[in-house]
Amino acid sequence: MADRVLFIAWGENVHGREERGLEIFNEAMGILGRMQQEGRIEKFDVALLDPNGGDLEGYVAVHGSAEQLAAVRADEEFLRNTVDAQNIVHGLRHTEGYTNEGVARMMELYQQSIAKVPQIA
Repeated sequence: MADRVLFIAWGENVHGREERGLEIFNEAMGILGRMQQEGRIEKFDVALLDPNGGDLEGYVAVHGSAEQLAAVRADEEFLRNTVDAQNIVHGLRHTEGYTNEGVARMMELYQQSIAKVPQIA
């Protein structure tokens, strides 16, 4: 089971580039779908958010191992799609994190760390 996640988030479309934005989004879904079918990632989830007054319009969460996500980020097709997306949305960001068993491991490290820090009442 995947213990890492690549969180890909974006903000508002650049006005006047919406049609190209839809093409790039569909290309990204195809890339990730093929990666999942080939076993290069475990799965991915997509969310399109309601208007929220912030700079987050949607996200994709790509699940896999650290090695799988490193390979995704280095993949030429993925990189090209990312560069294309940077030209049509504001606030594109890629953030790696932990999920499933990875959360338990990170919480264990956190607990070990706070045990070394004097607690103030």
